[in-house]
Amino acid sequence: MATDIKDTAHPVDAAALMRLLPVRPRVLALGEPTHTEDTLLGLRNELFRQLVEEGGYRTIAIETDCLRGLLVDDYVTSGAGTLEEVMEQGFSHDWGVCAANRELVRWMRAHNDGRPASEQVRFAGFDGPLEITAAASPRQALLALHGFLAARLGAQLLPCSAQTLDLLLGADERWTEPAAMRDPSRSVGQSAEAARLRLLADDLVELLDAHTPQLRRAASGDDWDRARLHARTALGLLRYHHWMADASPARLARLVAVRDQMMARNLLALSARGRVFVHSHNGHLQREKSTMRMGGAPLEWWSAGALVSAELGEEYAFVATALGTLRHRGVDTPPPDTLEGLLYALPEDRCLVDSRLLATVLGDTRPAPRVSPWFGYAPFDPAHLTDCDALVFVRDVPQG
Repeated sequence: MATDIKDTAHPVDAAALMRLLPVRPRVLALGEPTHTEDTLLGLRNELFRQLVEEGGYRTIAIETDCLRGLLVDDYVTSGAGTLEEVMEQGFSHDWGVCAANRELVRWMRAHNDGRPASEQVRFAGFDGPLEITAAASPRQALLALHGFLAARLGAQLLPCSAQTLDLLLGADERWTEPAAMRDPSRSVGQSAEAARLRLLADDLVELLDAHTPQLRRAASGDDWDRARLHARTALGLLRYHHWMADASPARLARLVAVRDQMMARNLLALSARGRVFVHSHNGHLQREKSTMRMGGAPLEWWSAGALVSAELGEEYAFVATALGTLRHRGVDTPPPDTLEGLLYALPEDRCLVDSRLLATVLGDTRPAPRVSPWFGYAPFDPAHLTDCDALVFVRDVPQG
């Protein structure tokens, strides 16, 4: 048994990671404690390349708009569009400006060039079409689902025409109104039109399910997967907009929960296709219940990782990331009595930590939780060492 913290640390590579896991998981999730840092994204890229070459993983899913991500997947699999177009249009949350994301897309395209579809790597966004200040109109997802069904089943089986959907949807600006995030009265999510759209969307999804044998024979695998994605997204967006318009105290908790439910359903769908490497914030991938304060109120909900873990069991693995310094954000050397401080004393610039073994080494007395001076960085909670399968520690994250 290890008797020192240094005995829990290993090189950060796919082979060392797999040795820490009981099985090769169907969904392997790598979290990060902050966003848009190319050092952390570069580490993600290295691990993904190794997992493709050594571990049989073929899909990477990141925290970006699932519909916009289809543009990236088309580019890396077929060369559709240009790299510039894909980086500008295929990412949400400003992910397209990150150099490491550009390098990921470039590598995936080069890897796939000349390979048969069965050997290609795939890209997926697994977040909903949601930004911090707004949610997308359900138009794209609803009309795509309607079009898929109309082309294969005929208009007579559908609950409405595309024109009816268009009239009920109205102008997209009604749905994307930024003021609605803070003022429920500015949202159209509980209007009569939105209520009617939720019923019609439910009917369309039921039709998709009821005719699965016929539709799967009539459509390619990708077309079927995308129809299912459009179905999930249409329902998820309409549910999200409904809660955006709600004035009850449950409003914010329901919004964050609906978002993670959309993420979880997308990850489970991707996992049905094969092994998936996932990258997102630690808070979206953790197994324990998520908590935060928003609008002055405490919120609790189950993350996408918790939901997927409940469904897949040991076929889901979560590797959290912790860091030492982020000096350009005011995050300096961690106090020595914190978990990050203990790991910062190790000589390696980065290491893969056996988190459960580390918990044993530390015993009943856990280090003090670190307090971040910057809101955009969430320190790792040492109370949750046994809730993750491993921990990646990056000593210093320089400004990119």
